[in-house]
Amino acid sequence: MTVKISSIGLKGLEGYCVQVQVHISEGKESMVIVGLPDTSVKESKERVLSAVHTLGCDVSEQKIVVNLSPSEQKKNGPFFDLAMAIGILKEKGEVKEKIPDDSVFIGALSLDGTVEKVEGMLPALIAARSLGFKRIYLPSDPLLPLDMFEGLECIVIGHINDVLQHLSGQGLLPLHKPLQPINILSQTFVHPKDFQDIIGHAHAKQAFEIAAAGEHNVLMSGPPGCGKSLLAETFPSILPPLTRDAQLEVMSLYQLAKEKLASPQVAPYRSPHHSASSVAIIGGSSNPKPGEISLAHCGVLFLDEMAEFPKKTLDMLRQPLEAGMVTISRAQSTVTYPSSFILIAAMNPCPCGFLGSDTRYCTCTPKQIQSYKNRISGPIYDRIDILLFLHSVNLDQPTKNQVGSIDIRQRVEKARERQYERYQERVSNAKVSFERLSKTSPLKEHQLNMIRQVSTKQQWSNRVQLKIIRLARTISDLEGSLEITDESIWKAITLRRGNPRKEQKAGKGF
Repeated sequence: MTVKISSIGLKGLEGYCVQVQVHISEGKESMVIVGLPDTSVKESKERVLSAVHTLGCDVSEQKIVVNLSPSEQKKNGPFFDLAMAIGILKEKGEVKEKIPDDSVFIGALSLDGTVEKVEGMLPALIAARSLGFKRIYLPSDPLLPLDMFEGLECIVIGHINDVLQHLSGQGLLPLHKPLQPINILSQTFVHPKDFQDIIGHAHAKQAFEIAAAGEHNVLMSGPPGCGKSLLAETFPSILPPLTRDAQLEVMSLYQLAKEKLASPQVAPYRSPHHSASSVAIIGGSSNPKPGEISLAHCGVLFLDEMAEFPKKTLDMLRQPLEAGMVTISRAQSTVTYPSSFILIAAMNPCPCGFLGSDTRYCTCTPKQIQSYKNRISGPIYDRIDILLFLHSVNLDQPTKNQVGSIDIRQRVEKARERQYERYQERVSNAKVSFERLSKTSPLKEHQLNMIRQVSTKQQWSNRVQLKIIRLARTISDLEGSLEITDESIWKAITLRRGNPRKEQKAGKGF
């Protein structure tokens, strides 16, 4: 007779059900694991056999065959140690009770039978709940938000003997039952920086409010010290807090990458250095891990000195910016990680940095300026919604009565709610499909002609024209308008063109 025990395997962030099938027969003492196991899974047999021996179960002169189904899917990690041990004990008759089909087992075993935590337990928990399991046996991990898993009974164990006692109804284990839902949207978040402390830049603040409301990408250009980095670092303070599902996704990505997450409720903010490799930013290595774009999921990716990044690395951002996910293919496996983020980039207008400055004279030649701008390809420019040209601000400007991040965030949240209600799902204007956007907010004929005329003059691609419509929809949402207004279209065109006055002074182009 073959015993079947359920466990969870991971393919990137995606979890799937693994059925651990155990069969024991008379023969030369051995244990064989089949089902495309990697080295870490093959080594499980020594840990499992040692743990089984500690319970007094004799498997000498026995041939144990373990099949991990589905057989065509590669298995990795010590997720299946506990399930293998329970299967062997059940096959040997040490476990008399029937193991429920809606129960799943994950965890690594030490030689004495202690159950230890494994990497990727949070995405495994998410997968177990989505697959319909009602009960999960897992080792203790203080970083796991077990109370957030409604409908899933999480049984924390320390030793394999605890599982046997619980299955027989003899032992009492700390059962983690779901608590009442937490309204995270009503909680107050303290950010280290606030927009009310930034002097000047009223136009830039308004642009960032629009970017936060619709999840639009922003590219800033300006001389050194004009406040580009400060604006980017303050931007997360006006983003709405993450929802429960978004928190679990972000925490899972950080656990897989072995990175520390400051707060699961606040939108993540990542700022890689321009010397970072493409693997560090996109993700990869021999065993694919999440990169910076995935760690910025549901948050902000800030690329300071964007023109200093390798052009090849920047071009790799095309797919994630469009699809909201990145697929990494390696010889061992192909995984997909979510990477839906807001791109905030900053760069100097020229190599010396003072093109268009009010205080310094630019010493760069036109050829040097054009070569510097060409470091960012046209397709990347097309994926930017808002272009800003900043200039230095005098410190003697008044700072009283400036709007703070809390007030801006409240307006952003109201605009987001209008979008969620219109699309009947939690999706923003920048991420929703254009078919749904045009269906829910159709443009008038004179508005389309307005966009066509400006686009023809500016030589804008179709993608840029669609981004103008998305921007206009977000501006109308902030104003509380049910339809896209003519004024919002003109504002969107202005945000896409950058600063016309500066363009005339600094030279043609951004």
